Amino acid sequence: MCQNMLTHYPCIGKLIRPMVVNNSRQMAGEKFMTNPDQSTQDNRAVVIGAGLGGLAAAMRLGAKGYAVTVLDKLDRVGGRGSSVTQDGHRFDLGPTIVTMPKVFESLWAACGRDFHADVDLRPLEPFYEIRWPDGSYFRASGDDEKMQSEVQRLNPADLPGYKRFLKDSQKRYIIGYEGMVAEPMHRLWETLKVLPTFAMLRADRSIYGLAARRVQDERLRMALSFHPLFIGGDPMHVTSIYALVAHLEKTYGVHYAMGGVQQIADAMAAVVRAQGGQIHQNAVADEILIKNGAAQAVVLTDGQRFDAPLIVSNADAGHTYDHLLRNHSRRRWTTGKLARKRWSMGLFVWYFGTRGTAGRWADVGHHTIANGPRYKGLLRDIFLKGRLSDDMSLYIHRPSVTDPSVAPAGDDTFYVLSPVPHLGWKNKVDWQKEMPIYRAKVAAEVEKLMPGFEACISTETIFTPETFEDRYLSPHGAGFSIEPRILQSAWFRPHNVSEEARGLYLVGAGTHPGAGLPGVISSAEVLSKLVPDAPVAQSKTRMAAE
Repeated sequence: MCQNMLTHYPCIGKLIRPMVVNNSRQMAGEKFMTNPDQSTQDNRAVVIGAGLGGLAAAMRLGAKGYAVTVLDKLDRVGGRGSSVTQDGHRFDLGPTIVTMPKVFESLWAACGRDFHADVDLRPLEPFYEIRWPDGSYFRASGDDEKMQSEVQRLNPADLPGYKRFLKDSQKRYIIGYEGMVAEPMHRLWETLKVLPTFAMLRADRSIYGLAARRVQDERLRMALSFHPLFIGGDPMHVTSIYALVAHLEKTYGVHYAMGGVQQIADAMAAVVRAQGGQIHQNAVADEILIKNGAAQAVVLTDGQRFDAPLIVSNADAGHTYDHLLRNHSRRRWTTGKLARKRWSMGLFVWYFGTRGTAGRWADVGHHTIANGPRYKGLLRDIFLKGRLSDDMSLYIHRPSVTDPSVAPAGDDTFYVLSPVPHLGWKNKVDWQKEMPIYRAKVAAEVEKLMPGFEACISTETIFTPETFEDRYLSPHGAGFSIEPRILQSAWFRPHNVSEEARGLYLVGAGTHPGAGLPGVISSAEVLSKLVPDAPVAQSKTRMAAE
């Protein structure tokens, strides 16, 4: 079979050869330890991390009858989707866009609840605005006619190519999202069987490469290819399968949760508690104990121990394997292998509030992407050279135009995000030195969009990759864990069921299917397909049947 695929689909030779060479033992017969030790009627489960993936996992396990304990390092649930409140301004620290409401609806339904009864989700129109230094712009929308008008305004000759790109996007959505995202990928065959289709779709080509084949205008190429940056991927090297985002946005829209993603996290925590689960804040996991090949307990930095035959880690996959399992011999995700992975970029995020500016800068909406003078060159600096450039592209989030609760009356709340190199490079950025310098450079760019903004700032805080490394225990301070390149996705990514011990599972951005709200929520859905009902729940089912 493999030889035939190489013959008929040479473009995937580089994908299948390392799989065959390095994993012949698993092709001969994988022996994954997928089940917790259920020799007793112990229905306890421990979830490390109250990020959105961890909370979704706790909800799914609670629905299966497990008595769940969630342990989290922070003082608020949500992980990277948490918030801080400062001088009356609520800053949503991480994700701001909800593109797939159905993943949340499905999660709530699995728990016998209605997502929309707990969370007020508002559709945005336009979705976001992209701007370029020459003053041109592109407003993304779910309306076909509006989108075609935007394309025609930039370059009428690219309209046919844009329509072809939409068809490309739909095909990739069907295969890449519907066919793989919520499905377990820990067995090699699950990835092998989709490779012929991937070959026909030229998954070996980058999303930028696909966009470049369809449209000629460099601005449109950027507008059609930048989305992987929202999950930590380099558009010049991330697979064209991620073109599916265009179809996803068009079909499901772009939404904002009133109260921010923090409100979603709080609602998730409320469901966990209603199921009888417990959530411990300021509880830092230090080690996962393994005994006789099975997960046994989680030990905190203060020495507390939580025993359970089922343990789910929502900590970064790199941190899980390199720190939490540091005293356990690892078969696959060794320190050396993790060191060879490509990690997503870092993030410089400037959160600030402005006094008396509601209604000012009326052309700056909820989501704005302000491009610098370079696209490909900047990406090369960030992802391939690890160099902090003088120029930058910025994402500006202004939730106060939609949600008054984020700021005092008459004021505004912003965050401005700039992709930067992670801390894993040899000459890593010294952010203690560079932070004020880079802040000034970011301010100069924001000033072009919002004249006089700096004089209006009433409160501010800044996150750098060093903050991510400390706050989220993110390897190299990466914003989105392992970069989602094609040979770091699906089977190649850390699996949802660990090879290291029975009863050990992973969810969240660093595992399959990847980063972003749909990805981390779907990782818990994969978990639910791998984990059996709790022993007590199984016993009750048998008793009812009898």
